[in-house]
Amino acid sequence: MATTDYILIGGGDQAKVTAEIILQQGDRIVAVYDRRPCEPLPGLVSIGDYDNTQFPDAKAIISIGGNIYRKNYAGKLNHTSGVISHPSVIISPSAVIGSGSVVMQGSMIQTLVKIGSHVIINTRSSVDHDCEIGDFVHIAPGAVLCGRVTVGEGTLIGAGAVLLPGVRIGRWAQVSAGAVVFRDVQDGGVVIGNPARVIKVESLSQ
Repeated sequence: MATTDYILIGGGDQAKVTAEIILQQGDRIVAVYDRRPCEPLPGLVSIGDYDNTQFPDAKAIISIGGNIYRKNYAGKLNHTSGVISHPSVIISPSAVIGSGSVVMQGSMIQTLVKIGSHVIINTRSSVDHDCEIGDFVHIAPGAVLCGRVTVGEGTLIGAGAVLLPGVRIGRWAQVSAGAVVFRDVQDGGVVIGNPARVIKVESLSQ
């Protein structure tokens, strides 16, 4: 199988895990772009701001955890975005995963799931049948999305949260760690607890 070259945009903690997945796929990282001096993995050192003229044949992954930052960088990309997944994940052959998305260790993507672009499906999260996940979403470690859940653009689903079947989560919302969501959440809604309750609604500036 041919080796794919990747560039990473962002060299922090998210890049550490992303870089390891790329290497475990048997692919190669040719550059890590970040202003800060950082070292995601031994031998990988950041080289400054993203340069859209370098490594034109490489695929890009925006390895930044913050959803709004991934959205902002996506608008500047001059590279094709790759899709990466750790060898331990289980992905249904009927699932669709958008460009720039990353599926991390131990996760499961079930039948007819649709995942947008530049999404993070983090460690040991579970996305069940017929879920639809918008662009720039982050599903944090251990979160469980039951069947037919919809998650809007830019939303964060916190670690260990549980979204019950058919729940619809709006754009740029936040579901706190450990929340159990029984009801729909509006755009910008911030919910906590079991059962989850809205504690505020953020204005959408994105």
